[in-house]
Amino acid sequence: MGVPKRKTSKMRLRTRKAANRWHAPKLGKCTQCGATLRSHTACPTCGTYRGRQVLDVEVA
Repeated sequence: MGVPKRKTSKMRLRTRKAANRWHAPKLGKCTQCGATLRSHTACPTCGTYRGRQVLDVEVA
């Protein structure tokens, strides 16, 4: 069983833990209507994805 030769420093430990922090989701704009939405999802407002209609959205 491998045993560490030296104690892990606080800086090295915090640097390693910093990679797992929470990141806010990246938001983009719909090319058709300009609504804000997450990437790789169909627009809930107009129902388009990558320039083509994929959802039937009823106008309220």
